[in-house]
This record gives sequence, C-alpha cells and structure tokens, in this order.
Amino acid sequence: MKHYVAGLAATLTFGVVGAAQAQMVGIATSNPGSIFHNIGTAVANAANQAGLNATIQPATSPNQFIPLVASGGIEFGVANLQEVNYALEGREWFTGNANPDLRVATLIMPLVEAIFVRADSDIMTHADLRGLPMVDGYTAQQTILPQLDAIYATEGMTRADMVAVNVPSVVAGADAFIAGEAAGFIFAHGAGKVREADAAVGGLRALTVEPTDENLAVAREHWPVAFFHFLEAGSMPGVTEDGWYFAYPQLVFTHANAPDDVVYEMVKAIAEGTDALRATFPPFGAFDPQEHMVGETGVSEYHPGAIRYFREAGLWQD
Repeated sequence: MKHYVAGLAATLTFGVVGAAQAQMVGIATSNPGSIFHNIGTAVANAANQAGLNATIQPATSPNQFIPLVASGGIEFGVANLQEVNYALEGREWFTGNANPDLRVATLIMPLVEAIFVRADSDIMTHADLRGLPMVDGYTAQQTILPQLDAIYATEGMTRADMVAVNVPSVVAGADAFIAGEAAGFIFAHGAGKVREADAAVGGLRALTVEPTDENLAVAREHWPVAFFHFLEAGSMPGVTEDGWYFAYPQLVFTHANAPDDVVYEMVKAIAEGTDALRATFPPFGAFDPQEHMVGETGVSEYHPGAIRYFREAGLWQD
C-alpha cells in the first residue's frame, strides 16, 4: 500500500466569507485535545475561509460519530482509514452495524503516534513498560486497543504484560498519566494534549519502534493499514532523538447522499487552503495535496464530488 503522510453539541464556528449565502456543513470530531479535534478545527477554518459555513461538532470518539455521518446526520467527519473501513463493512467493534454509505472525501497526512513516558524516567523502550501501570480499556474509543496491540507486538509483548489502568479515551488516558496513575499513554504526535502533558510533567519521551519488515508484519496483524514513519529529533514534543513511529492514513469522510457540490467545495477548500490549515494546526505542514489526497483506500470509495475535484486538479487517474 502506498503510504499517506472526530448526543453531539456544536462548539465552534469560525468567521464566514459571505455567510448569508454560505453552505452550512458540520464536521464531526473527537473531544478537544484530541488529534481529530485539532484536524477538524483546521478543516473548518479552511472551509470557512473558502466560503462554506463549517461548524465542528465533537463527540468522545469516532466510534460514536462515524455511524452518524454514514446516516447523513452530519455532513463530514475526520477519522482514521482503518476505522472507517471497519465501520463500512460492520467489522470489529462495528460488528452487526455495517455502514455501507460511508464515502471518502479526501485522505490527508498520516496519523503518527507513540507511547509517551516521562523524559526523566528510566523507560527507554516499550519492553521497559513490563509490569508497570499502563493505560488500557478505551471503552469509548475501541480503535486504540488494536493500535496498542500492534505497537507492543513489535517487541514481542501484549497488553497483559502491563498492569491495566482502564480509561475511556485517549484524552482520559493522557489525564491519567499527568495525574501519575500510569507510566505512559498513547497519543498522536502533534496533538494539543501531548503538548499539555509535556508541560505538565516537565518533558516527555516518545518511545520508538524498530522499522523492520518483521515488525511491520506483526503490527499489520493487528492494524492492517499500519506503516512506520520517521521523525527527526526535536520535530515534536517527546521526540528526543531521530526515530521511527507507528503510523496510518487518516481522512476526511462523508456519506453517499451528501450533495456532490458540497463535497466538491469541501475538498477544494482543503486542497487550496493549506495556509489556513497550517496556521490553525501546524502539523498540517506535513500535508501535501499533490501527494496525499488521492491514494489507496481499501474497501472505502471516494465520493463523486471529491472525484470531480480531483479530476479538475489533475490528481485522479481513471
């Protein structure tokens, strides 16, 4: 696979160009502090600057809002590709609840994540977590458990090697770490919550993976779209040395019945609004529309409105 580097309540509306005539759209995200809340906020900002009237609507996790988008309850969402694929087919934690109307609007830069520990601890590798309290459970965000399984598997470990500190979500997991209840927590690089934790404990260390073919194979047994991504020392909080990290594609998605022109305008706003995206959420500095927006999506299909834009921009090959 080619590698490509969230009861809802409206909480944020940005300034709108031509608000009286602007198309109103909602973007479902995870809770504030999460990577998908950061991404959704940036996408809403770019959409508003392009003339759409976009409002983000956060929920605890994609477990909750992916089916809502699929049913047409909201126009767009931001999530990871693997979870959207599971939801479309009704697999894993979506078993018995297939969502065949899910569609891809666009891929964006990959989600790169790590297990973070205190920089002043003696935990240097995932193996050093054996026997220590570690975040687990993720009852409201089940996508995290196979990701933890994948990371631990690269060192021949399972979640049973740690003492489980059960939390509902990644934000709650970071809070448990800050409170001293866990030795580490899993989160996406660049998220606001990671910066908060870094400041709260006086510095973080992100644990790396060894980017071998064998490690990639065992990671994909748990998370099929996984790959490894390189980060330079100092590029993100906790990245204390050059190293490789667990990563996978993320996307903006919609539903089959979303109007073509609305999806077209949203995709166009993302492709042509990179300055607004980066100003709102700096990790969008890694986003290259030419490289990232069109790629392999597995069982999920692109929405016709997105394909229309990609054809006009010369990104789509029939």
